[in-house]
Amino acid sequence: MSLHDVIIVGAGQAGLSVAYFLRRTNLSVFLLDAEDAGGGAWQHGWDSLRLFSPAAWSSIAGWPMPAAGEQYPNRDHVIEYLRKYEARYQFNIERPVRVTGIESTEQVFQVNAGGRRWYARAVVLATGTWRNPIVPEVEGAASFKGLQLHSAQYVSSEPFKGKRVMVVGGGNSGAQILAEVSLVAQSTTWVTSEPPAFLPDEVDGRVLFERATARWQALQEGKDLENLPGGFGDIVMVPPVLRARHRGVLQSVGPFESLTADGARWCDGNSKPFDAIIWCTGFRPALQPLETLGVVKESKVAVDGTQVRGVPGLWLVGYGEWTGPASATLIGVMRTARNTVAEIAQYLSA
Repeated sequence: MSLHDVIIVGAGQAGLSVAYFLRRTNLSVFLLDAEDAGGGAWQHGWDSLRLFSPAAWSSIAGWPMPAAGEQYPNRDHVIEYLRKYEARYQFNIERPVRVTGIESTEQVFQVNAGGRRWYARAVVLATGTWRNPIVPEVEGAASFKGLQLHSAQYVSSEPFKGKRVMVVGGGNSGAQILAEVSLVAQSTTWVTSEPPAFLPDEVDGRVLFERATARWQALQEGKDLENLPGGFGDIVMVPPVLRARHRGVLQSVGPFESLTADGARWCDGNSKPFDAIIWCTGFRPALQPLETLGVVKESKVAVDGTQVRGVPGLWLVGYGEWTGPASATLIGVMRTARNTVAEIAQYLSA
């Protein structure tokens, strides 16, 4: 039996960040990744996807992202950066491997992928969320005859030329996809559960990282997170969204009551026809490998910091606020990864 000190499941930005800090120890590290090539979930972003922050504010630990030649790097620049990062540090990665389950045996973990097995003294799950898109259960959804897809499957505006399109979701993906589709569609309708909130025009993703830093410091000091300064909202006014506002596109309506064969109906009795619906309604953590351990409850796992409660030797990194402020972002995962590796080193030395 080949035994590793640490197996990391997932070699996107979170997994690579953990691997970087582990590389500075004398522990043996092995990564299993479900993708065919490096780049993590960025490989599945839509064609025009861009970062919210300049390259200097979008790096993972150890090597700054090279300048992109434009203010906000595009998806392909991020993918290239992550692939070169892998090569730079020569991480031991096997792919494509879709881990199907993790079992805790006596003193070691068994990581399963179909009929294959790997063993480790500690495991870090860094599978992200891309494989678990959320599409709300809506009355009449099965009867709608038009095109429906989630932002996870959105590639470009091409299929929506001349169509009546409803974009559902008030976050950054909803705003950016609405901005792009509105350039070619016959009409667009933006549905949000609450009126969308926008960051000031001059503010980009850097302020989100600064806010996350304040949250992290408050957590370390035991302060109340509810009383932190901020409140700018959550949609970053990247250039395409700014242009959409100038065109009068960023007007939203409240949630509809049900879908019909050819559109949507609101509770006030009004209805509207649509040819396509794009669900920009978020993702759930891809925690399927942990279901064999019985620790997944309502798409979450109880953690102390990033360590899974009740399962010594198992950590989660990169899933958002519940595994560290801004840990689902490129630069934000650095702090969480460093702290997690310190815990792993201490655990394995005991």
